Amino acid sequence: MTQPKLDDLDKAILNEIQSHFPIVSRPYAEMGKRVGASEDEVMRRVQAMGDAGVIRRIGANFTSRKLGYTSTLCTASVPPEQVEQFAQTVNRYPGVTHNYLRRHHFNVWFTLIAKSPAKVEEILGEISKETGIQVLSLPAYEMFKIKVDFPL
Repeated sequence: MTQPKLDDLDKAILNEIQSHFPIVSRPYAEMGKRVGASEDEVMRRVQAMGDAGVIRRIGANFTSRKLGYTSTLCTASVPPEQVEQFAQTVNRYPGVTHNYLRRHHFNVWFTLIAKSPAKVEEILGEISKETGIQVLSLPAYEMFKIKVDFPL
């Protein structure tokens, strides 16, 4: 798959989206003012970058602990022929984020956020029961949050 060519306007839009997304009734109009484009042009380009896979998701990030949720990093050793089915099972749960494949014995990694430690364990038990694969939970005992921006 070839990577799409991004021009200066695309890059300016991406910088705004990842670091300064306006929380107003018409965010794309506001973004357009900031980057020198119309609301329609910004929306068209955001849609095109989404379709091309440049933008995977636009949404808020919350500190789940401060909202009373529990999160954990999870991993499993999944045989290559079962990776697709395992990922489909995992991805059915709305609290799953950052599901990815690595070249390692523990080759599938994902994060899970739920309302309680008991709910996390329940979900991981369901995944293991359905897939026949043990999922390891690696909860964080100390949080180190960093801001990650990719200036373009």
